[in-house]
Amino acid sequence: MDIKEILFKLSDAVSIGNITEASKIAAQELSKYAKTSQNGINVTGKMEGSTDYTLMLEAHIDEVGFVVTDVDDSGFVTVKNCGGIDLRMLPSRTVRIHGKEDVVGVFCATPPHLGGPKEYDDISALKIDTLLGEKAKEIISVGDFVTFNQKAATLQGDRITGKSLDNRAGVACLLELASRLYGKTLPFNVVFAFTDAEELGCRGAKTAAFSISPDEAIVLDVSFADAPDVPSNDCGKLSGGAMVGMSPILDKAISKKLVSVAKENNMPYQTEVMGGRTGTNGDVISISKSGVKTGLVSIPLRNMHTDVEIIDIKDIENVCDLLLKYILKGGNA
Repeated sequence: MDIKEILFKLSDAVSIGNITEASKIAAQELSKYAKTSQNGINVTGKMEGSTDYTLMLEAHIDEVGFVVTDVDDSGFVTVKNCGGIDLRMLPSRTVRIHGKEDVVGVFCATPPHLGGPKEYDDISALKIDTLLGEKAKEIISVGDFVTFNQKAATLQGDRITGKSLDNRAGVACLLELASRLYGKTLPFNVVFAFTDAEELGCRGAKTAAFSISPDEAIVLDVSFADAPDVPSNDCGKLSGGAMVGMSPILDKAISKKLVSVAKENNMPYQTEVMGGRTGTNGDVISISKSGVKTGLVSIPLRNMHTDVEIIDIKDIENVCDLLLKYILKGGNA
């Protein structure tokens, strides 16, 4: 499998609300290696092992976006955000409004010459210009979803930029892992779960973990990579390898074994320490039913929750290598 090719497809696709483009791509790819099913945006695929022990590998596939709250007679659209959005980056951004047909619009950017605000603190003050005039109401309705209108692109070396790399990078990594595990004798069952609504409160992971009822889980997400003026202890390094999570709510034995496997195989890795909640689906999977021992591995990412997120394909490959070795060494069973 070509990681970059599948990641570009996933990044450019949409999965928000009832729109399941990215999920369908992921389900089709996963079905080549595992018995796969799709429920809404949630996708699961199981690979049978030699014991009844089950490891759940989870990555959320939804993306941040918006929902329409008003369409005026001049064709200007008002929205609310679905997930965390930095309002400072919205003026002049192009978006895709998923109405009766897709409409490309632009967040208005009032020039400073005309007294435009330096910062916005209320998304309702930002309007999307559709240029449709009165016709906008025929195509766009309150409740329609809106996503960034951005195509993934190659940067320097193995770095790429695009929308929704949080967390399509994790999904692409697990799809590559499934392809590498295919045909191997596994020490236990491995269930892949691509879940919905992480950006809205980890909702899809709750139902997936309840249904799968795993003995062990590893959540794969993205986390903050280094950037100007960001303290080094608050972020990882882009191209620095897997970020292994350390937190009181995570299983220490899993974290230690992940680090041990990385050291034994001379794999690049870094640690990410959190004092409690991880801000990922690990927070809800770990307390599913009577509790699930849970680990967290993250891929470094810059410009989170924008349409110009940046990751390094090498980091995805390094995370895949780490999880492959971890599984074949018996996980934490």
